[in-house]
Amino acid sequence: MTKQHIEVITSVERRRVVSDVARSAGIHVSQLFRWRKELCQMSAPSLPPFVPIEVVTALPPPDPVEPAPRARKKTSIVTIELGRGRRIRVDSDVDTEALGRILDVVERR
Repeated sequence: MTKQHIEVITSVERRRVVSDVARSAGIHVSQLFRWRKELCQMSAPSLPPFVPIEVVTALPPPDPVEPAPRARKKTSIVTIELGRGRRIRVDSDVDTEALGRILDVVERR
């Protein structure tokens, strides 16, 4: 166990220390003392009363549920250039099989 050195400052020296702290913070000494006085005059906030509780046995965990599929925040548009001035725009989450069938029909024309 180590001993700690504690310095007790009384009377005028205590105010000098406060003045040094106020100056280092860029405020006037009287403002610091006014804040201290106002703080000492404030009443402590009242604590809410205790609420009675009852301890019961834990419920069994719920049955596992499959999480709902996460909705995409933003769908983007994909542009497919087919040539000869033809292009198709689809959502990025388009069904690939359906898109394949559409492209087959368009290419035959």
